[in-house]
Amino acid sequence: MATYTALIDANVLYSIPVTDLLLELASTGLYRVRWSDDIHDEWVNAVIKTRPDLPEKAIKVRRERMDKAIPQARVTGHREIIDSLKLPDPDDRHVLAAAIVGRADVVVTYNLNDFPEEALTPYGIEVQHPDEFLNHQRTLNETSFIQCVKEIRGRLSQPKYSADEYIATLRKCHLQIIASELTKVQALI
Repeated sequence: MATYTALIDANVLYSIPVTDLLLELASTGLYRVRWSDDIHDEWVNAVIKTRPDLPEKAIKVRRERMDKAIPQARVTGHREIIDSLKLPDPDDRHVLAAAIVGRADVVVTYNLNDFPEEALTPYGIEVQHPDEFLNHQRTLNETSFIQCVKEIRGRLSQPKYSADEYIATLRKCHLQIIASELTKVQALI
């Protein structure tokens, strides 16, 4: 079991394709994943607000399934330290607090500027864009990574996704490196 631990920010969990890939990789033991109820609340509220076409119940079921699939991912007890933390956006302090309490090595977020190095270094935490984080996971075990992508594609049935379509979806999610790397091994996914 891996000890490298990643706290996933709400802006990353918002995207189903990115979340699926992150959770599939975590389920293999390649890394440990963490989130908090605060992070869940943030992405759930964002999806409800921006995607009124999706039933609210379905969004909440997704959250419940995530917690059930990886129960050890949920960080608690972090709220006590939120007020002591300093970040450019005070609303992001709960993310850093959860990373600290969850013993994360990295915060995975699209908002890199919200987590400056000088704020994270004292806690031994890095910040990475999901594309960078996923590419690191790919380079650690490309065989497992490819198998995870293949598993995800196999579950997609409405509609079925060709390898090209799946890669295009990842590009739309700002995963340019991963999309490029998967293009090279497209026949395997």
